[in-house]
Amino acid sequence: MTLALVLVAVAAAAWYIQQQRGPGAGSSAAAEARRLRTPLVHLANLIGIETARGRLADQWDAGATGEQRTAARLHPLTRHGWTVLHDRALPTGRANVDHLLISPSGVVVVGDTKRWSARYPVTVRNGRLMHGNRDVTTWLRGLHHETRTVAKALGCPAIPVIFMDGAPIPAGQLLFEGIRIVPADQALTALCSIARRHRACGEHPGRRAAALFTPYGRT
Repeated sequence: MTLALVLVAVAAAAWYIQQQRGPGAGSSAAAEARRLRTPLVHLANLIGIETARGRLADQWDAGATGEQRTAARLHPLTRHGWTVLHDRALPTGRANVDHLLISPSGVVVVGDTKRWSARYPVTVRNGRLMHGNRDVTTWLRGLHHETRTVAKALGCPAIPVIFMDGAPIPAGQLLFEGIRIVPADQALTALCSIARRHRACGEHPGRRAAALFTPYGRT
């Protein structure tokens, strides 16, 4: 078998193995990376050719890794009566929720992991959210939409939180456009504080949330 055929076979095998990964934290980001990283992209990587699709796939993979890291940090909440759901599809459309968290008292938090470069800080400047000198304000639209959708579906308020994995926050935490932005390694402290300061409404929505927001990729 020639070297070219071997490389093609390896690329095809790598693509097939990636397609078999199941749902869980970061599954939607990983799925997008798989979609972009076709056998031809795998082959290009094997022979050292960088492609735009390959770079974009790497970014999605980094996002999936960030979500998985946050999920590991949030896991201890399950021992204290929290409902902890990861990578859940919204009832309509193609959007997903990275982390849906419900305190023992019924306070609902919609969490979103952002894994941004640690080279640049996250700040608020002139009413805009900045990552270094890049204006990332519009990047929050998705979380606003997800929070409104969750609140409407559950019939109770939902609190949006960004878990920042990587990029430092000089102020410690930020509250911007109603979204609390906290370092990912302080997720547990931040969530417990939020649960203490907010009140739940009506019946605990944990079971309804698990039924309404199914794992990404499952029918």
